[in-house]
Amino acid sequence: MIKVALIGAGKMGLSHLSILGAHPDVEVVGVCDTSKMVLDVMDKYTKIQGFTDYEKMIEKAKPDAVFVSVPTKFHHTMVKNLLNKRIHVFAEKPLCLTVEQSEELVQLAAANNCINQVGYHNKFVGTFREVKRIVKGGFLGDIYHFVGEAYGPVVIRKKQDTWRSDPSEGGGCLMDYASHVIDLINDILAPVESSKGSILKPVYSNNVEDAVFSLLELSSKVSGVLSVNWSDDTHRKMSTSITVIGTRGKIISDANELKVFFKDSKVPDGYSKGWNVKYITELTEPVDFYLRGEEYSAQIDYFVKTCQGKVPNTINTFHSAMLTDKAISIIKQSSK
Repeated sequence: MIKVALIGAGKMGLSHLSILGAHPDVEVVGVCDTSKMVLDVMDKYTKIQGFTDYEKMIEKAKPDAVFVSVPTKFHHTMVKNLLNKRIHVFAEKPLCLTVEQSEELVQLAAANNCINQVGYHNKFVGTFREVKRIVKGGFLGDIYHFVGEAYGPVVIRKKQDTWRSDPSEGGGCLMDYASHVIDLINDILAPVESSKGSILKPVYSNNVEDAVFSLLELSSKVSGVLSVNWSDDTHRKMSTSITVIGTRGKIISDANELKVFFKDSKVPDGYSKGWNVKYITELTEPVDFYLRGEEYSAQIDYFVKTCQGKVPNTINTFHSAMLTDKAISIIKQSSK
């Protein structure tokens, strides 16, 4: 059994808590939150001990691993403290507000031999994993262009400011929505190396951007387009997609459907020359507990197995999240 504690019982924190509570190899030993109402509910309906001070929770509950689900501005200090205590950490995305902070955590996790993972759940979506398999297998030939997109109805009117509208707390479309797409591009193709021009456009917000448009070049010298808008109410919820074009074919995929065109007969098993369509139901491995999507349970199960030494710590590491933070910084600079 892995003893796990949670810091931050907001939307993502409660989602993680539900999955952790149902995991057969996890004992939830504490939850820390600043809301008395949340802690009162925890005390009334669960046997999990609640805390308002995460350091006291660590001292008393002695967890093996901690999930950090608080606004990004708190990540560096909290995660650094946990790593110094040699506690394994799962942090929500993005990892930190600056690349320098992220790099420090990467080095600290390695020095203290701590398992580390960041919540970029798209890497556990079956369609996107298949895109990576096809691209890395060379079945599209030489890649020369990509498009990474995400649209959704997060900010669709002027409203009261929250942490999402404060750049010092990690707010804004770039760090919230676009980071997911950037992380996919980094993983499937190659890390972002430069931006040839970026626009960070406010639509309804006053202090942060609601849309991100950028022409990117990767370390592999492949170029492409990033287009993200969280003020698009033509979508019911966040919709993420990636298009990859190569000399031997083209692939278009979102979280539900993958379409791929092969120009010749050198294709992966289960595919043929011409257009092919695969659905998430064909590409998803079953999970023991379903909440919001298999990917959320799959990422937590992977983290638990990593803590148990059953699988390598190679997916969504602090290092890969640091590369995404670096790309965010590059896009910010190119927009000025």
